[in-house]
Amino acid sequence: MAVVLHTGPLFWTRLCAMIFACVAFSVAVHGGQLQHGTGDWCIFCWAFSFAGTLLVLLVELFGLQARAPISWKNFPITFACYATLLCLSASIIFPLYYVKGDHSYSEVHNLRIVSTVFSCLATVCYMSEVSISKARPGEVAGYMATAPGLLKVCETFVACVIFVFVSEPVLYDRHDALKYCMSVYCICFILSAAVIVLCVGECTGCLPFPFARFLSGYALLAVVLYLSATIIWPIFNFDPKNGGNKDRPSQCSNAMGLCHWDKTMAVAVLTGVNFLLYLADLITSARLVFVSA
Repeated sequence: MAVVLHTGPLFWTRLCAMIFACVAFSVAVHGGQLQHGTGDWCIFCWAFSFAGTLLVLLVELFGLQARAPISWKNFPITFACYATLLCLSASIIFPLYYVKGDHSYSEVHNLRIVSTVFSCLATVCYMSEVSISKARPGEVAGYMATAPGLLKVCETFVACVIFVFVSEPVLYDRHDALKYCMSVYCICFILSAAVIVLCVGECTGCLPFPFARFLSGYALLAVVLYLSATIIWPIFNFDPKNGGNKDRPSQCSNAMGLCHWDKTMAVAVLTGVNFLLYLADLITSARLVFVSA
């Protein structure tokens, strides 16, 4: 089996990202003394990013792209985009729970700072990989290398974060309008994830209707649904007339991480973020001329 080593900017960017992610979770596991679930999430983010990047490098090193059961035009950039978002979330969550408020300057504290720094470096490297890999105007590339494809990765990731916030404690069972918002998050997430799976699995040709038409119609539907959720969620959570509370409770200042009100506000903000992502997706999908190789 021939070994093909392409030492271009993309290779070195991936190698650096892999090393930085490895250092981040290795240091955290070795001496970070992580006590609860947020630490496990950060470890998963770094370890998953490291393992995926190692897989991409090995496949390209041994020239196995053609034998892979997935589209190699779409998989590496899709993974890099998810790794960017995962490492970014870990870079925010880890210091929020394990560095903030700790003034002991002990060895554990210093190791946590090291993990945070290398997590930030890994995030920058993955962002650089996405920038290098994304399609340029007029370039023939896979759908996931285009702006709408990358936006769908962001949409699914934001939806996953929303699911985390609304699940513990459950934030949507107080009113039917909030259950409607939850259904919006689920429907749009499932459809966006299905588009990603179809593209990475090279199954878009199996659909009984034109894929481009489906993308435009789905983007329009998602914009309408998320616009309604962007309006409804704050009304039924922060308007006192509907049993909400517009002022942040005083006990939230002493809570570790995010309290109930903070999570509700985070969901409201993320709903607005996803609405903007779907709106950008609709605009770029309408303008995109997709040419398959």
